[in-house]
Amino acid sequence: MNVYETDELLSQYLDFHFGETHFGVGNYPARCARICQELMTGRDKFRALDLGCAVGRTAFELGRVFDEVVGVDLSSRFVEAAASLKQDGAIDFFRRDQGELGERVTVSLETLDLARAAKKVSFATGDACQLADEHRDYDLIFAGNLIDRLQEPAAFLRDIHTRLSADGTLVISSPYTLLEDFTPRANWIGGFQHNGQPRTVLDGMRELLSDHFEEIQPPQDVPFVIRETRRKFQHTIAELSAWRRIR
Repeated sequence: MNVYETDELLSQYLDFHFGETHFGVGNYPARCARICQELMTGRDKFRALDLGCAVGRTAFELGRVFDEVVGVDLSSRFVEAAASLKQDGAIDFFRRDQGELGERVTVSLETLDLARAAKKVSFATGDACQLADEHRDYDLIFAGNLIDRLQEPAAFLRDIHTRLSADGTLVISSPYTLLEDFTPRANWIGGFQHNGQPRTVLDGMRELLSDHFEEIQPPQDVPFVIRETRRKFQHTIAELSAWRRIR
């Protein structure tokens, strides 16, 4: 079973995107959106694409400044939840404490001041490596925690410029959690020794994107915390890189 289609992961991600923060670590999807907004200062903000949008927080946040935002995720459960939140303005989920114990929690777009922005956002189920032809001419593409969940990350990176407008901006954030369950070892673009030297995923991205992009700022760390139960949390540090299409 795909873990991203389970009730457990759906609840964890709704809490991750819209719930309380933990241990002083800010909301990751919202922080990524703010970084994207800062990168787009003085630039066209007509259309944005949030690839691997999960349950939608970054897409909703981008709706504050973009005319149109599309969120795409492979998980139909995640997309359905995001679309339901957009339509109803609120959604509830079970936040687990331990075992079968926990409570129902409701989050609302109004409380987060996202109700107006949500009107500009739509969601669709899709594979980032096989996007429909309609997904083109975006001013910004954000790929959050996606590159290490793709079957063929190199193919994705070689094609992504065709989805951006001229001078469009690509933002990629990931903790580079390389797992063969998602990416066959033969398809890794980094995370191994190459000619006796360590080759990171960022090294691989730089090589694969160099034909069409320039890197526009140094990579930065963006931490996040996912609550599993009252006493178990994942504390992860993603690396965010930003690129501008030059040809």
